Amino acid sequence: MAHDTTAKSDFSPHEEHAPAKTFVLWRPHAPTGLMDWLTTVDHKKIGFLYGFFALIFFLVGGVEALLIRTQLMFPNNTVLTAQQYNTMFTMHGTTMIFLAVMPLSAAFFNYIMPLQIGARDVAFPRLNAFSLWTFVAGAIILNIGWFLPVDRWGAPDGGWFGYAPLTSKTFIPKHSIDFWVMGLQLLGVASIAASLNFIVTIINLRAPGMTMMRLPVFVWMTLVTAFLIVLSFPAITIALVELMMDRNFGTNFFEVSGGGMPILWQHLFWVFGHPEVYILILPAMGIISEILPCFSRKPLYGYPIVVFSGACIGFLGFAVWSHHMFTTGMGAVATAAFSMATMCIAVPTGVKIFNWIGTLWGGHLKMSTPMMFALGFIWMFMLGGFSGVMHSAAPADAQQQDSYFVIAHFHYVLIGGSIFALLAGIHYWFPLIFGRKVSEFWGKLSFWVIFVGFNVTFFPMHFLGLNGMPRRTFTYDPNMGWNTANFIATMGSYVLGLGIFIYFATMVYTYFKGEKVGRDPWDGRTLEWSLPTPPPEYNFAVIPTVHARDAFWYEKHHQEEIAKEKAEHAKEDEAHGGIHMPFASIYPFVASFGLLILAIGATVFDSNWSPGIHIKLATVLVGGAVAVAGIYLWALEGNEGYHLHIEGDDHKSDAKKH
Repeated sequence: MAHDTTAKSDFSPHEEHAPAKTFVLWRPHAPTGLMDWLTTVDHKKIGFLYGFFALIFFLVGGVEALLIRTQLMFPNNTVLTAQQYNTMFTMHGTTMIFLAVMPLSAAFFNYIMPLQIGARDVAFPRLNAFSLWTFVAGAIILNIGWFLPVDRWGAPDGGWFGYAPLTSKTFIPKHSIDFWVMGLQLLGVASIAASLNFIVTIINLRAPGMTMMRLPVFVWMTLVTAFLIVLSFPAITIALVELMMDRNFGTNFFEVSGGGMPILWQHLFWVFGHPEVYILILPAMGIISEILPCFSRKPLYGYPIVVFSGACIGFLGFAVWSHHMFTTGMGAVATAAFSMATMCIAVPTGVKIFNWIGTLWGGHLKMSTPMMFALGFIWMFMLGGFSGVMHSAAPADAQQQDSYFVIAHFHYVLIGGSIFALLAGIHYWFPLIFGRKVSEFWGKLSFWVIFVGFNVTFFPMHFLGLNGMPRRTFTYDPNMGWNTANFIATMGSYVLGLGIFIYFATMVYTYFKGEKVGRDPWDGRTLEWSLPTPPPEYNFAVIPTVHARDAFWYEKHHQEEIAKEKAEHAKEDEAHGGIHMPFASIYPFVASFGLLILAIGATVFDSNWSPGIHIKLATVLVGGAVAVAGIYLWALEGNEGYHLHIEGDDHKSDAKKH
């Protein structure tokens, strides 16, 4: 069936003489319903799906956190057994990092970045779909153990850091760690595929006039994050392959009795793990750098320095991994070097904070909900950064290592930092994505409940750590002096959970019943706000020409000049065949589904069970064949698509195969 979508041309509402063109998009045999979502290559739908799955896993990780805090509410509590507690903190950490914060950042990368650079899609739309569905496959493998008997399978329970030799067959003979290994491998494939796509998109698909130093800061942070992922994920991939070989094929990479070195795992893991911290925080910094200028009514203070400091953070992130290993006996020289590097990396972070404060200074501040979350980010991230600088001093770190002080530190960075910024971003771009504006009352209420709950939960953990409470302990004796702080922290976690519930209940209500708004509800500065809300499938009817760093702000103040340019570019588009759009494709989903079958065969079926080895081999071969077939058929599709032709002002258009 033909599918018609009518959308007005993308001229600013501030233009008094906007042409009365209407563009009608027609796609032959366009899929509908579920098939539309499974076959989509539209970066906006893929971004929405990334966000949808990420928020589901964010709530799952939150439930796991509440169970952890409930167990620690009282001494000698029995809500969870030691085994269940191990599983909870392993899955909480893994879920929040790999299945919540990273894909939620990827949702913004997918949806917002192409709009900000004036592109109609990412460079490789089908590769983008493949990265989404491979992420979903990895998430399924990580969580499949919840639904299998715990004696032979169970969910991963070796810690989210997977330290050898704790993850060896000797200590965890069941398949829970195999799920963790295979799930992270698939997530790595998804992350690298997406990152390469973003790098090519930003370098090659920028609108005319969009020089690198006119890119929005969020686009810059997308680029730096993508490079971090491409360069850091091979380290953990090597470590995971070696662990898989040790567990399943009798090698001795981490097995001391066979000449292996368990500390090798720590080096490989943290060579990835510390850049991962900046993979989580740099997108947040990009979001904040978009929100503060918008609600301060002035340009970002020190734009080149903010960009350069972000690149410095990415570079130095690869030089500090062993500050996680000060207690492993590396020696005085290595410890001193990594201690100095850790102190140095605080400098570009401080520079960013200085520039954000400079943006606020003298501005006409509008205290909307996104601005509240952004200011909360700055304050909470600074507190987390201060305790991080404390860890750069090796003697202090030796005392704080593996204590609740470290828990407090990285939650201030990753919740007070990443999560606050991502929640700000959802509020900020919600009107663009859905055409509805979130209630300021309920938005601000959710902010204050989250803010109070977060601090009541994690601030007491500084004192718990300094008083000697170790991480990863499932219970404690009542005479240790930790009772009151643990009780307060647990009460705070319930308040934090309530705040998150209010936040998402408000979002769901707004999606269905919220106030409808037109384009540019915040009086924005960047190109995405020049589009209708929600944006049409083709994004820009006419690719904009960028004249200044704040491209849309310039456009709003030079309307006649911009209108003439758009009219000329529309004629050029027609001369070159109109707007080219790619057809939907099922093959990225097929390839990812094949990888899922392969991963299930490699992890679920037991080689020690006599029929199991044959079932395992058959499933792996079938999954591999499906994946290869999907990739092969995907390759045969070529660049086929359709062209949208705009025929003057008579409200007619035609789309034909290319």
